[in-house]
Amino acid sequence: MKVSLFATCLVDMFNSKAGVATVELLERLGCEVDFPENQVCCGQPSYNSGYVKESRDAMKRMIETFSHSEYVVCPSGSCAYMFHEYEHIFKDDPHWGPQAKKLAKKTYELTEFIVDVLKVEDVGASYQAKATYHTSCHMTRLLGVKEAPMKLLSHVKGLEFTELPNKSQCCGFGGTFSVKMGAISEQMVDEKVAHINETGAELLIGADGGCLMNIGGRIDRVGEPVKVMHIAEVLNSRTER
Repeated sequence: MKVSLFATCLVDMFNSKAGVATVELLERLGCEVDFPENQVCCGQPSYNSGYVKESRDAMKRMIETFSHSEYVVCPSGSCAYMFHEYEHIFKDDPHWGPQAKKLAKKTYELTEFIVDVLKVEDVGASYQAKATYHTSCHMTRLLGVKEAPMKLLSHVKGLEFTELPNKSQCCGFGGTFSVKMGAISEQMVDEKVAHINETGAELLIGADGGCLMNIGGRIDRVGEPVKVMHIAEVLNSRTER
């Protein structure tokens, strides 16, 4: 099975470990992974800020970049959903509309792809820690991926899992929202960190780089002893500590 990696800007610039883990995990599951080098930002930050027209060039480039891919897999529910949003954005365009629809149909978030396409729930991972999981807004509410991460984490040997209180609550990132509404975003992420502390977890797992960067940054600033990891890193782990 041939898979094209849509790495995302945050993985590319801030969390390359998640990208490496994604590739290694998919290859171990029998996939042939390629990385189309023409990929750029999917256009989500500018699109969500209201600059729809200005975002379309980046979107068109991404449609062309992955036009020959069999499957497109992304370690971010938020960015994966953006490819599905293209279908709506170009729905009245006779040229780009059909291409956007094809891209949406073959694009999956990482855990969704493993569980729903590869039909695998146990990837043989092991990681010794007391953990909790942050459910990101776009991935759960828009992309509709809710069960796949939980199914995969339930099979990680050594992982003691506790559900996060108020798990549906936004962490306050929201892309440019965290910049434009900094004071509100700070209060939201403080609430998220407080709920994480309630679980007694030493590890926070998530599937969206933006959320993890936001929560992890706040955890670091307030000095909480909680490690933050992308779910790809946990699923790719084979060493108990």
